[in-house]
Amino acid sequence: MSKYIQEDRIIRKLKKKIPWTSHLTESVRVGLDLNVTEELKTITPKGSLCTTCKGTRMLCRKARCPIITRIYTYLRIKSKVENIQIDGSSPPGVFVGRIGYPYIYAGPLVPPFYGNTSHFDRSEEWFGKTIDEIVDFRFKLVRGKYRVNVNEPEKAGRILEDMRFLAMADRTVDVELSLKKKPNYHFVLDDNVQLIGPSAPMKDIKIGNFKLEPRIEKAHYDYDLKAADAVLKLYKSGVLVSKLQKALSVGAFGIKGQRRLVPTRWSITATDSMISQSLMETIKTFPLINKFRIYESNYLDNRFEVLMIPDSWKYEAMEAWYPGTIWNSNSSKIFLIGDWESYSGRTKYAGMGGCYYAARLAVNEKLIKERRQATVIVLREAHKGYIMPVGVWQVRENVRNALRGDPFKYDKMEDVLKHLSAKFEIQLKSWIENSKILKDTLVQTKLSNYFKS
Repeated sequence: MSKYIQEDRIIRKLKKKIPWTSHLTESVRVGLDLNVTEELKTITPKGSLCTTCKGTRMLCRKARCPIITRIYTYLRIKSKVENIQIDGSSPPGVFVGRIGYPYIYAGPLVPPFYGNTSHFDRSEEWFGKTIDEIVDFRFKLVRGKYRVNVNEPEKAGRILEDMRFLAMADRTVDVELSLKKKPNYHFVLDDNVQLIGPSAPMKDIKIGNFKLEPRIEKAHYDYDLKAADAVLKLYKSGVLVSKLQKALSVGAFGIKGQRRLVPTRWSITATDSMISQSLMETIKTFPLINKFRIYESNYLDNRFEVLMIPDSWKYEAMEAWYPGTIWNSNSSKIFLIGDWESYSGRTKYAGMGGCYYAARLAVNEKLIKERRQATVIVLREAHKGYIMPVGVWQVRENVRNALRGDPFKYDKMEDVLKHLSAKFEIQLKSWIENSKILKDTLVQTKLSNYFKS
């Protein structure tokens, strides 16, 4: 058979199996990369632009099509996960869902191969990775699903106990995962879907030799230690935030009889919130910084400017989402959102979600390290190169990266405003109009100038 006939057959197969991407399959290279052997399952939410766009018209105005990016990654590893038996080295990783709460699905994350996979589920190591690399990490992890009542974890038996040990393990663990059917991945034709790999209901799990992280193990077997106190104690001892989030999600901490599973999304924000809340109280006892500071970071087409003001502790986080970005795909205007807290803190959950607490933890870490106090404003511009949500870890690590660098220092607020105006595309006026703390600071500056005169 000639090369041209083979290539033609590849293209025709792709058009038949994935008709909504037929316009992308004129290239033989694309066809060979996709290597489709069966129909690709898709779900189309009402109002989605994706089926109209088909990855080429860029109706979402992103720099690249997030759906096609996922498809490439998934189909490259698809042949390795088409089994009801998945054997490999878990990072270690677990995932606790939230749909159907309190009856949810929990399960291990296992790749179909052995080796050092720790970086697949350790967000502290992801800063600087490309979108494609991060998608690759997530899609290589097969998620087993086991039905559990979060309020009655003791009734879940050995499978949940093994998952709990997996979450507390010190390093990668070899796992044999038996599934009820082959893992599948439904491509939701909506670019706002969070990153998660193929999944299937699980039948059983067998974990190989493992060693628990000794500090986490000690807290786990302390049945008089509250979950919040365990998280704080372990954080201060040097345990990574990502490991604490996993242990908290599987109910590894807390008073005996009161331990509960926590959906992964909630456990991430709860960990950030609990730690930063504790650090804030210590920060309030420190002296003020003596100059205005601005720290910067730019990653995954997200620009962060972290402003520190020589004043008592207050905190604000603001995000500007440009047209064509994840949470602002259908508008022609920039969408601004933010939340703030005074010296006395917050009483309600921040409307902008986990990003608020992730950034707060990062700035608290910096002030604790310096033993200084400040008013902090975190400003973020998200541009269309940020084609899909990768998780709030991106905010935490972006702000941490900014604060590792040397700051720009200024004596006057006017110089701070000039700096910010030159760095952002959005007009400074828009930031000020939508900000509580920045606006108050400018009013106070004018008053102080008046009294000095």
